[in-house]
Amino acid sequence: MALDALVLPLLNVPLFQGLKPLQLTEIARRADRIVYKPGDVIVAANAEPDAAVLVVSGEAVRTEGPGLGEGAEAIPAGALISEMTMLIETSCTSTVVARTPVRALRITRSEMLAHMTDDPTLADHFIEKISGRLNAFMSGLKEIDSSLVAIAGETPAGELPTPVQTQQQAQIADDASTVTLH
Repeated sequence: MALDALVLPLLNVPLFQGLKPLQLTEIARRADRIVYKPGDVIVAANAEPDAAVLVVSGEAVRTEGPGLGEGAEAIPAGALISEMTMLIETSCTSTVVARTPVRALRITRSEMLAHMTDDPTLADHFIEKISGRLNAFMSGLKEIDSSLVAIAGETPAGELPTPVQTQQQAQIADDASTVTLH
């Protein structure tokens, strides 16, 4: 696989968006190029891998993991599987299997950490991206929490709120979220 062909899939991964072309090229250069055969396990649930896997081409499916309905879930080309394992020690929650030959980049933790040592701005980029995700997630949880508190306070036990009550409670939650405490 030519290096340029490997950099292109990195451009579409949210975690890598905003990196300089030279940084992306270096990530692709340091990554292992691998081809999984049909039936090969790309990542296994409860395993502790040392790399994230970027699907460059081919078809893979998630066969086990949280939120998986009946059957398998398609993993498209361009997906980054088990992305946090290239940064920290963690275990996988899903199993992903190659359905057809899958060409991939395996981005190992050791190479990514070495790259971040050589280029600390890369680490800063990842911190910013991950912090942004966590903040968005926390904001979503706070909205849900506020809505549940409002629903519990406005609705008699055992009854569902009316659409008007739900809209009013959402407005109250929005108004409350703009208050600044000192």
